[in-house]
Amino acid sequence: MILKKLYFSFFVPLFLYSQNLDELVNLSIENKLINASAQSLEAIKEDYKSVQSGYLPKLDVGAGYSIAEHESSTTPHKGANAYGSVNYLLYDGGKKSDVYESYENTIKSGEKSLEALKNGISLTVINYYYNYLSLLAKKETKIQEINELNAQKDRITRFFDAGSTTEDELQKIISRVENAKVTLQEIELEITTILHNLEYITGNQVSISEGSIIEALTAEKEKNLRFDIQALEYDTKTKQSNANAQKSDYLPKVTLDNTFNYYDRDYSNKSNEPAGLQDHQNIASANMKWNLFAFGETKHKVESKQKEYLSSKLKYEYEKNRANVDLQLALKAYDISKAKIKSSEANIKAAQSAYEIIKSKFENGLIDNVAFLQSLTEKYDAISQHKTALNDLEIKKANIIYHSGEKLQEYIK
Repeated sequence: MILKKLYFSFFVPLFLYSQNLDELVNLSIENKLINASAQSLEAIKEDYKSVQSGYLPKLDVGAGYSIAEHESSTTPHKGANAYGSVNYLLYDGGKKSDVYESYENTIKSGEKSLEALKNGISLTVINYYYNYLSLLAKKETKIQEINELNAQKDRITRFFDAGSTTEDELQKIISRVENAKVTLQEIELEITTILHNLEYITGNQVSISEGSIIEALTAEKEKNLRFDIQALEYDTKTKQSNANAQKSDYLPKVTLDNTFNYYDRDYSNKSNEPAGLQDHQNIASANMKWNLFAFGETKHKVESKQKEYLSSKLKYEYEKNRANVDLQLALKAYDISKAKIKSSEANIKAAQSAYEIIKSKFENGLIDNVAFLQSLTEKYDAISQHKTALNDLEIKKANIIYHSGEKLQEYIK
């Protein structure tokens, strides 16, 4: 029996375990979409390493063996050769530094895009989390409302059976109970939908626990650009580097080459073998290539890259200005949300006070159930709206952090 209890106590927590907001966000930013983006970034880094290696000296080796049908002084019956060649691009018109800069900015843009994706998913999860809590509070108040309506229905039923009230009074209560049950089912559907959406994002079965809050961003904290705007900034720099790199086609290219050849010639008729024939040769050379005219090909390529840069720059400036507006709106929404909390607190007091008076009058037969039912709905709506306002404040804090270019994960407590 003791072993059974230990076994039960060990495994039950695994089934009852639920995630708070920080755990949900951690799961979400490790999902397959994030991993796919991370792999794409790693691919760019490997490609950059390949380009860097391409600017280093290249060593090629080779060998060959031949048999000729007709031997001559220049073609032995049998022959073998081996060679080694070293090639180095000494000057490429300055393209190298621009290409390196382009890759470095592309990598930085990819890193910021990855952070933007993580932050965007984190914000989505935060919205789901607090909307879930609001719906949970709404569900609880709706259940309380249904319980109270059922109690009143039972009371009215007794009066109806005793002939001291009319059937329409009873039917109004019954109708309100049924409507409340339908609303409860709709709330439960919304709750289930949020859980399924979170399971889709996190890739895990989700059970939410309450208690998480968002730490407010201090006024002294310096505002940064959002991660997606930073990514656009680096993407613009990439386009600029690409345009500069294209201009290198106007300049000459200089390469250094050194090739060593070894020959092994086997003449069947020794009289065909030339006198003083060398068995090896080493050739070192410096080569320059300069394209002076290509019917405007280089010019159009440069203009194309320059226009790509200008287009990216305009998009960056536009999105940067819009992001600043989004931040100002988020700050304003936060102030309004705080005001809603104060308003909802006052509504609860007013609704509760009115409900107590109207309930007393209704149970003493001084007023009909229309006023009572209206008062009952207002009471529970006020409670639900207050809890929703509290959760909405957390969402508004998260929006400010997001638009301030901070990592949301670091502000979840």
